[in-house]
Amino acid sequence: MIRVKFYLDADQRYKGFAIKGHAGYAACGSDIVCAAVSALSTNTVNSLTAFSSDRIKARTEEELGAMYLRLETRRDDISQLLVKSLALGLESIRDEYGSKYIKILYKEA
Repeated sequence: MIRVKFYLDADQRYKGFAIKGHAGYAACGSDIVCAAVSALSTNTVNSLTAFSSDRIKARTEEELGAMYLRLETRRDDISQLLVKSLALGLESIRDEYGSKYIKILYKEA
């Protein structure tokens, strides 16, 4: 199962996210749920770098199927929109394929 945590501040603005695990929807290399999550999360990091003025800190751990991102500044509404778009995309995947493969939590931190 892929576990996603979105971290929010007291004003419900995104501070970052953590994505870990493998969906187990299909065999490695054929898992469309993992592929979709990877594509969305990688595109979000690339878009934040290209279009937002906020500083980010991101890292991946390929063997764990993990990606972590922290918005070190949260002044730019573009960064909020991009992370919100990631959340929407991941929720759509969960709704289509089921919470057996992807679990999404929102945590105030």
